[in-house]
Amino acid sequence: MEEKFMKIALKEAKKAYDKLEIPVGAIIVKDGKVIAKAHNLKETKLDTTKHAEILAIQKASKKLESWRLLDCEMYVTLEPCSMCAGAIINARISKLYIGALDEKTGAAGSVLNLFEDYTFNHKVEVQKEIMRAECEKILKDFFKMLRKLKKEEKM
Repeated sequence: MEEKFMKIALKEAKKAYDKLEIPVGAIIVKDGKVIAKAHNLKETKLDTTKHAEILAIQKASKKLESWRLLDCEMYVTLEPCSMCAGAIINARISKLYIGALDEKTGAAGSVLNLFEDYTFNHKVEVQKEIMRAECEKILKDFFKMLRKLKKEEKM
């Protein structure tokens, strides 16, 4: 089941890739059904808060008509940053499934761990490295392509 949902998140990441956005996708699942899908739109919208996780939370909240996403699970292709980790906790998401780890800004254990290191009134169960290789590959391919584009611009 975890791979099935992470594959949907990867499809969202591909949409970001095609828009020259950092390819991160996120989905929210409730009762075994996808209720929200999103991908990064930070560059497109010129807004630092347009991360896949935030956009997915907004869509799910609208669908459920509540900011409390109780009994919901999030699948995200890259470990959330501190902004997104805080939003996940505050939205009361019950489980978080992460694909690739983020050694630069990850807030689920790579740089810091908002899900374990602090005392919040809500705890999120976290599982890491779901389809890690596939989630890492799209990121590596993206940055390789970006470097190539930048090199071609200089020529």
